[in-house]
Amino acid sequence: MTDTLRLIEDLIARPSVTPDDRGCQALIAARLEAAGFHTEHLPFGPSEFLVSNLWAVRTGAAPGPTVVFAGHTDVVPTGPLGAWASDPFVPSYRDGQLYGRGAADMKTSVAAMVVAAEEFARAHPHHTGRVAFLLTSDEEGPSVDGTVKVVQALQARGEALDCCIVGEPTSVETLGDMIKNGRRGSLSGRLTVKGIQGHVAYPQLARNPVHEAAPALAELAAMAWDAGNEYFPPTTWQISNLHAGTGATNVIPGELVVDFNFRFSTASSPESLKARVASVLGKHRLDWSVTWTLGGEPFLTPVGSLVSALTDAIAAETGVTTQLSTTGGTSDGRFIAKACAQVVEFGPVNATIHKVDEHVAVGAVEPLKNIYRRVLESLLT
Repeated sequence: MTDTLRLIEDLIARPSVTPDDRGCQALIAARLEAAGFHTEHLPFGPSEFLVSNLWAVRTGAAPGPTVVFAGHTDVVPTGPLGAWASDPFVPSYRDGQLYGRGAADMKTSVAAMVVAAEEFARAHPHHTGRVAFLLTSDEEGPSVDGTVKVVQALQARGEALDCCIVGEPTSVETLGDMIKNGRRGSLSGRLTVKGIQGHVAYPQLARNPVHEAAPALAELAAMAWDAGNEYFPPTTWQISNLHAGTGATNVIPGELVVDFNFRFSTASSPESLKARVASVLGKHRLDWSVTWTLGGEPFLTPVGSLVSALTDAIAAETGVTTQLSTTGGTSDGRFIAKACAQVVEFGPVNATIHKVDEHVAVGAVEPLKNIYRRVLESLLT
């Protein structure tokens, strides 16, 4: 039983379903303070949904970069408890795996980061630069009172962040086989197309918005939005929901509502995508409107000091040659990238995240911690 495993167990045992931190950050803050960190709790949000945020910094003996470990202490709900082979909030071991809600996403990463920082501080008390932690309990929820608010507060007081590792579970088959050095942006739209409701037997007296919109939707679905680039795949457009009608089979609907989403690369901008959608809808002479929601803009960290330090640490600890990737959904990295030049995501295998019987390989825990420590040694000594 290593120190890292004990801390993972302590965190899993706290049922921190978003946005309730259940004392995870207080536990972490106490450990970091003992390692020479100055800690600051930054709660945001309404009292009934108060989000816990922790900012902790250890300042070295000489100038250097600020290296941030970022993550979240909240977890998604468990779903039916009867579907789990063991209590999701009682750490359990079977066949070399540690089971529990949050084991992979992302209490193992958080624990490994904390222990890595403790070991680094003991071994290098006079390191250069700063080691920092940015933790939130609002990553699995709406993400409005967590990392984004902390980053805004840090920017307002002139904090300089140079490198950040977000502990998202990025590995696919084995620890270290994938790093996320960027993420696509997310732009959602709700399209409303107006028609004229009527009886299906008298279509000449009505105007069917489904029929009118279908050619435009087909054109949007077939459109090549961009070709991507060296780091990003092409931008995609997908319909997620489509609704029209009253439920009756003899009524032509008076309105069609379509929810859609772009996952877009740095080859496109929200403005260019909106303009192209408007052009297609206008060409088809529809009576339409769109409400837009920008979930996050894309970010990218090219190969540099952080990517090199992390890939070298993975190779030294595991022998794995890692792959850089920008696939997948959004993460809090999109907020941190607005204040930090280099942001990457790296953590354990993601095969069971958000699933029943979520787990992490016990054999990957210490190598993960050692990789995080090696990065600190590379950048701050």
